[in-house]
Amino acid sequence: MHSPNNSPSRPNSPDALADFVERHPRLFVLTGAGCSTDSGIPDYRDRNGDWKRRQPVRYQEFVASERTRQRYWARSLLGWPAFARARPNATHAALARLEAAGFIHQLVTQNVDGLHQQAGSRRVIDLHGRLDAVVCLACGIRGSRAEMQGALERDNPAFAALAAVAGPDGDADLDDANFDEFRVPSCARCGGILKPAVVFFGETVPKPRVERACQRLADADALLVVGSSLMVFSGYRFCKLATARGQPIAVLNLGRTRADGELTLKLEQNCEAALTSLLERLCLNDMDHDRERTVSGLESPRHGAMTSTTMELGRIS
Repeated sequence: MHSPNNSPSRPNSPDALADFVERHPRLFVLTGAGCSTDSGIPDYRDRNGDWKRRQPVRYQEFVASERTRQRYWARSLLGWPAFARARPNATHAALARLEAAGFIHQLVTQNVDGLHQQAGSRRVIDLHGRLDAVVCLACGIRGSRAEMQGALERDNPAFAALAAVAGPDGDADLDDANFDEFRVPSCARCGGILKPAVVFFGETVPKPRVERACQRLADADALLVVGSSLMVFSGYRFCKLATARGQPIAVLNLGRTRADGELTLKLEQNCEAALTSLLERLCLNDMDHDRERTVSGLESPRHGAMTSTTMELGRIS
């Protein structure tokens, strides 16, 4: 049984990750914001794991305060276009390639951008949901974020004309604006509050989603963390579970993580560079990425698509 130590191996040789993957071919991969920064989506934290900017809105504030919802949706109105244009980078492509080669048993992402699915990964659990959908908190009906964008632009033309710097997860810097006149669309079916179909800070990840991910981890050989500081417990929990089960843990991340004392291997390298090198060492660069895969039952919708059980909001009012 593996026993973690307080000083994880930090080899300079890029062969270390390849050796880890080859010794543990059924990987549970947990990804974070560091996977998507090279796609142009900013991250929340610095190399020390501290906040780079104001913390995201909390669920309780969003639900309780109309002013908070006005501020959130005004910023989202300006931040969404850049977020929606983001495309997979070499990190997403490499993880899809590893899955197709049979090395990834399950990928769980803390990101809400759908870029793993766009890159071709099929065994994906969106732990924190997807930003390309919205949900009514009253009646539960779901619809597309693109449709919501149309309603926001139609009802708030002055805000839509503003310029703002894009932030993480479709946010934008708009701190000096007056949000009093901002109109927030409501559910066309019941008039309820519309919220992005993501897990906000202070909100609980749905229990069935967590249970499914935990079961997949139990069936894996090891845990590989890519691009996450693990500061949020919803992701860190998988390191605690892996440690309790004696499963080895490797982390690929620039900077400190919450699990540094529990790791078998830590590589402080750029995700794209490290995973591209990994593919070379596993002789996967020339593999036909589009060949028929042998995975089953875990395909997720591609970015922008709704699942078969999703209902459209119709016209958002």
